[in-house]
Amino acid sequence: MTSTVPTAVQHTDAQPPITMFGPDFPYAYDDFLAHPAGLGQIPAGEHGSEVAVIGGGLSGVITAYELMKMGLKPVLYEADRIGGRLRTVGFDGCDPELSAEMGAMRFPPSSTAFQHYIDLVGLTTRPFPNPLAPETPSTVVDLKGESHYARTVDDLPGIYRDVMEAWNACLEEGADFSAMNRAMRERDVPKIREIWARLVEKLDNQTFYGFLCASESFASFRHREIFGQVGFGTGGWDTDFPNSILEILRVVYSEADDHHRGIVEGSQQLPLRLWERTPEKIVHWPQGTSLASLHEDGGHRPAVTRLNRTAGNRITVTDASGDIRTYRAAVFTAQSWMLLSKIACDDALFPIDHWTAIERTHYMESSKLFVPVDRPFWLDKDPVTGRDAMSMTLTDRMTRGTYLLDDGPDKPAVICLSYTWCDDSLKWLPLSANERMEVMLKSLGEIYPDVDIRSHIIGNPVTVSWENEPYFMGAFKANLPGHYRYQRRLFTHFMQDRLPADQRGIFLAGDDISWTAGWAEGAVQTALNAVWGVMHHFGGGTDPSNPGPGDVYEEIAPVELPED
Repeated sequence: MTSTVPTAVQHTDAQPPITMFGPDFPYAYDDFLAHPAGLGQIPAGEHGSEVAVIGGGLSGVITAYELMKMGLKPVLYEADRIGGRLRTVGFDGCDPELSAEMGAMRFPPSSTAFQHYIDLVGLTTRPFPNPLAPETPSTVVDLKGESHYARTVDDLPGIYRDVMEAWNACLEEGADFSAMNRAMRERDVPKIREIWARLVEKLDNQTFYGFLCASESFASFRHREIFGQVGFGTGGWDTDFPNSILEILRVVYSEADDHHRGIVEGSQQLPLRLWERTPEKIVHWPQGTSLASLHEDGGHRPAVTRLNRTAGNRITVTDASGDIRTYRAAVFTAQSWMLLSKIACDDALFPIDHWTAIERTHYMESSKLFVPVDRPFWLDKDPVTGRDAMSMTLTDRMTRGTYLLDDGPDKPAVICLSYTWCDDSLKWLPLSANERMEVMLKSLGEIYPDVDIRSHIIGNPVTVSWENEPYFMGAFKANLPGHYRYQRRLFTHFMQDRLPADQRGIFLAGDDISWTAGWAEGAVQTALNAVWGVMHHFGGGTDPSNPGPGDVYEEIAPVELPED
């Protein structure tokens, strides 16, 4: 997501940790993963059966990994590279340890199912230098030509603290923030469902901006403008203003916008290591089996070009090489728009209501540009003021957010010159990486007139505009007002006993199927839903001591709004 503010309830050692337990589907995915009984089993007669897994991002790789452990044979299709939007790239001609995160680069501790896999493959994390975070040396807020240097929010002019307090009051008054935050900490399912059912019915048609305007705390346009353009934490909120307020509440309730950490080895290492990992506990396959070893020459299949149903309610997959294979089950984990644009699909794959939900999915645009530099020169001290030469920067100028990333004072470092969303991202779309860099350096030069950033650049910039990536066409899903019903259809699709028999066998997963799009946790949760669905499709089930998401679905199903 795009931004964060200090929340009304802060974590202390006396409170249970906050996680992404709800609010839409309050199921403990982290406990499901940690349970010694495992995720379930399939009948021995089904061992070795092939399942198509389409998309090699985090959701696809986790789906394939867990199905392999059960004794099935996942066949993974990927149009580009393993990782999806966990994409870590280097800089040509520079120190190979320098890298840039083109997609996901920061993760909240509340992503506990995601953290399970980080720990599983032995990756390490460290605090991410968000604006005003305790680990961030300094932050500059630059708005309407005025710059303010700060180490904490108390260093900013009073109006910024007023805006922060207005947001906290707005959440409390309009969304029962403290009560929901507490219920999620305590995993109080009845309380979560009680609060959320009321809010979904009340707020489904409300935009984020409309929610602010309805609050007396944000009666001032100036307060709304500051909050939108700068915000607190990771940046301004204005690119989210047209979205459903329910999307925002999911983020702030679970503190997904706070305490972020980055993966030291690079985020893409998570799916890459899972691809090569040999599980300690595995059924049917010999010890030492990995996803890579199950695939010919260790490589995945190419892009899927056609999906259709064939006799016996099978799913037939055609790939870019012209190879045609038929499966009893398939899991589609790529962004769902691909089913409308890049893949020729049989209409019979999904019910019409699900096709409508896929078509209505709204994706956020996002762009980034990184440059490698010789050292973290921003930590040099101004001899007059004693301030850092340059700071993590939030601004209403073209760059919007600038992040400073280093591994120590004597090593080359990286600057994310600009991180933008939606309309701000589209402004960069026609420009090359070097053209973008020139505009950004000019913009930052107006904020830091005495800092020669260019003199420290040691390599070419790298950039991404996710809306222009042919296999993504956007950064992630963000529901618009009125989209709750669509999202519910997509998320609950794994419960296939509710579908006609001739529309079962293909499962949807990925972060745009989840309630928490934009966070890797959503990719993990929907992967686990799909694993449960495929397991049942093959006649398997969970251990009674560790019920899966489908086993408890009736008790905690997402709120259902009337369709008529």
